[in-house]
Amino acid sequence: MSSKSNLDATANEVGFKKEIGLFGGVSIIGGIMIGSGIFYLGSYVLERTHMSMGLALLCWIVGGIVSLLGGLCFAELGASSPKSGGMVVYLDEAYHPVVGYMFGFTSWLLSGAGSIAALAIALPTALRGYLDLSDVSIKIIAVALIILLTGYNSLGIKQGTILQNVSMVAKLIPIIIIIGAAIFLGQQHPDLTLLPADGTEASFSAIIGMIAFATVATLWAYEGWTNLNSLAEEMKDPAKNLPRALLIGIGAITIIYTLFNFAIYKVLPHTEIVSMIGDGNLYLGTEVAKRVFGGIGGGLVLATMLIAMFSSLNGMIITFPRNYYAMAKEGHFFKSYGELHPKYKVPTTALIGQAVISIVLVLLRNLDQLTSLVVFAGMLFNVLCVVAVIVYRKRYPNLPRPYKAWGYPVTVIISTLLFFGLMLNTLMEDSFTALIGLVVPATGAVVYFIFDRKLKAGKNRV
Repeated sequence: MSSKSNLDATANEVGFKKEIGLFGGVSIIGGIMIGSGIFYLGSYVLERTHMSMGLALLCWIVGGIVSLLGGLCFAELGASSPKSGGMVVYLDEAYHPVVGYMFGFTSWLLSGAGSIAALAIALPTALRGYLDLSDVSIKIIAVALIILLTGYNSLGIKQGTILQNVSMVAKLIPIIIIIGAAIFLGQQHPDLTLLPADGTEASFSAIIGMIAFATVATLWAYEGWTNLNSLAEEMKDPAKNLPRALLIGIGAITIIYTLFNFAIYKVLPHTEIVSMIGDGNLYLGTEVAKRVFGGIGGGLVLATMLIAMFSSLNGMIITFPRNYYAMAKEGHFFKSYGELHPKYKVPTTALIGQAVISIVLVLLRNLDQLTSLVVFAGMLFNVLCVVAVIVYRKRYPNLPRPYKAWGYPVTVIISTLLFFGLMLNTLMEDSFTALIGLVVPATGAVVYFIFDRKLKAGKNRV
């Protein structure tokens, strides 16, 4: 299928139901982005800024800005080409189908299925302090969660969105209560100067390096905003609602993350934070809730974490199969993955296939192994999608663009430079992990050309 025919195809031709409104879009973004990490990722950011509260807060803001700038670019791509599969489609059309395939293959084999498996294990693991759960019991619960949510989301996108809306509201309420109470009742006066707090003397360039390295840690928390584009064909009026959902979702979550970490600094003394992190107790947010709400604080955090993980798990199970669907429709993946259920209009085989791989990962790996995310590869594909905005405008000048990225091309260039700088910093700080993260996409390229060879051989026989 040519690039032009891909772009000219309409949503009606593939038969998806348009059931996702603006609030549903925001819920999917927030549901995936806000997980249990809100309670502990701030510790990693502090470590990387040498325990500077001011630098740490700045990094949370920078991480949000980087994500928001990327969101502007994705909003233009999604509004102009509202195709199921999101990044797979944009990378296909802007560069070559093998590039989109590499992204989709990485998600299918590792990052997507691995994230689902990790969350499915993490959810019952959080109950270990309250229930006597063995490793076997946790894995049984994890497998059951994957099967139940896969089955539920096979009944249609409307059902999945309803569950996402409810769970999103359910986890936001306690988070907002914790933030409000902590800021109002906290007695500390945090030092927000933009200097390392451990006595380290740092030059301007060293501080910039710290900010870059710590911002990568915040991006773990912001990870997930790119997934809404995979559902573009199932959104009501995607030309308006997709950009709005991206901007509202990313903007609101940036505020929530920044205020949540500020609330931690208002309640816990700096020396105690340093001591907790040094002892391996990274759950600063949990400690804040206990200080503010007493005995019920721990239960409040537990309930919030469980709902957050459940919401994120549901959102991932909804979105990832749309990428595999796009790969199959392009012709270089299992044909059955590109078929929709005749009644429910969802890619049932892709959903089931994803569940099978996720369950295998649950059975073969533990939580620590599964949470080693391929951050470098993720940023690489994000950069390529951001640059795709420029490529699209040059290659498809007549393509309708109901939404255009603000400040183009400046915002696109800034976003590209920021992502590229973070990639470069990651490569220098953790080169082994970064390079290993490219092995799976490279494997995907090999698989693509195997399918391509068979596809061309089949055409030649006709």
